[in-house]
Amino acid sequence: MTRYPDSELERDLRWWAAANYLTVAQIYLQDNVLLREPLSAAHIKPRLLGHWGTSPGLSMIYTLLNRLIRRTDTDCLYVTGPGHGGPALVANTYLEGSYSEVYPRISTDTAGLRNLVRQFSTPGGIPSHVSVQTPGSIHEGGELGYALVHAAAPPSTTRTCWWPASSATVRPRQARSPHRGSCRPFSTRAAMAPCCRSCT
Repeated sequence: MTRYPDSELERDLRWWAAANYLTVAQIYLQDNVLLREPLSAAHIKPRLLGHWGTSPGLSMIYTLLNRLIRRTDTDCLYVTGPGHGGPALVANTYLEGSYSEVYPRISTDTAGLRNLVRQFSTPGGIPSHVSVQTPGSIHEGGELGYALVHAAAPPSTTRTCWWPASSATVRPRQARSPHRGSCRPFSTRAAMAPCCRSCT
């Protein structure tokens, strides 16, 4: 097993903290997104929607999968099932830059961050779940079943591909693929779907 260098751990913990902050900001804030002034009722959204509880776990998995991808050049598609965990995935795609590439008005400056936070779960904005507006999304979030269907049918042309599927509704367990080929399943708080057609 490769050692987790302190420098990588520190960077990953900072990423995770930033993703968690952006998640909370999307759920609760409509203004003062960097908390540069004392928080007041005017800064809080009148209607709160989105689940904080599932979000730190989703962001942790996202962070660790990014580290794995950078370290090993593994092909990976993270399939999430928790419905209102959408702000976590939006936060991570914003941090990595893909959100701003797709939506230039959600820029990486303070104005863009304010736009990101204000659009979450508001009329004319984005929903509280992972949806087609989320860069990289292949299905509407909110149902474990849908997530597992997508994770169970990846393209058979991928060389070595992990298809981790997470759900806040399944007890933790370690799932192993019976396939003796190159597929390596990854399981967290998840029911692991087969990672290629030969694993089904």
